[in-house]
Amino acid sequence: MKQKFEGAFPVLITPMHADYSVNYEGLKENVQYYLDQQAAGIVIVGSTGEFASLSDDEKEKIVEIVGSMLKETDTSLLVGIADERTDKIIKYAKHAEKNYADGLLLINSFYQTPTEEEAFHQFKDVNDHVTKPIMMYNNPFTANINLENETIYKIDRELSKVQYIKESSGDIRKVRSIANNTELIMFCGSDDLAFESFVQGATGWVSVAANIAPNSAARLYELVKAGKYEEAKLLNKDLLPLCEFLEDSGKYVQIVKKAMDIKGLNGGPSRKPRLDLKEEEVEKLKSLMKKLD
Repeated sequence: MKQKFEGAFPVLITPMHADYSVNYEGLKENVQYYLDQQAAGIVIVGSTGEFASLSDDEKEKIVEIVGSMLKETDTSLLVGIADERTDKIIKYAKHAEKNYADGLLLINSFYQTPTEEEAFHQFKDVNDHVTKPIMMYNNPFTANINLENETIYKIDRELSKVQYIKESSGDIRKVRSIANNTELIMFCGSDDLAFESFVQGATGWVSVAANIAPNSAARLYELVKAGKYEEAKLLNKDLLPLCEFLEDSGKYVQIVKKAMDIKGLNGGPSRKPRLDLKEEEVEKLKSLMKKLD
């Protein structure tokens, strides 16, 4: 049985052909790359994977392919199960569990702007139907609400399957409050606050940057865990410009896809309305990648 989730988990893109169809063979090659890098875990069908642009059939095939590749490895598989409808979330969750998912990543309804009570009950309904641990995802920038601390505390107290949180509010005070007042295992979800989140007690990182620099991202966590703060700060200096580029550009999917192409892996275009990077953005990305692995 795999251990509890810990370390840097790249949240994978969904590679595509020039006609915007999913490149499933390219997906396999990308996943194998992260297995070869001994990634602690990977996340699929998340925001970086363009989940909102994928059909149900495409999502299911991705989960089936990746689940079969990871089922007998030490790399954990976390599957995004987001949707506006709770019944569809539960359907995605059950499919993921059948296909060797080790955990489920869940954000609250992101279009309907739920109340705190509605958000709690969405997590509760899923909690009551699944067997794998849930990672609650708090991201006010994509979900329209910033879950209140008291709601998070209530979820921690009452929902046994919700064992992790991906905290992406960008507020290090919220990270501290959750770490100090819950039993939830904290994962950083704001790439530009990874170092600070680890110092506050986060033991994992659902990381866009780890797609591009999986070893650097993993090493940052390991250095902080070992108490080697000066080394970690130096590495963070090299990682931070890439993390800020990803966070501030609004083009994190396109950036990662271009980086995968640069690395000789599989990226391809993003489904519209996303547009390709400008040439100056590509050159900036290349320069940021030079110090990282």
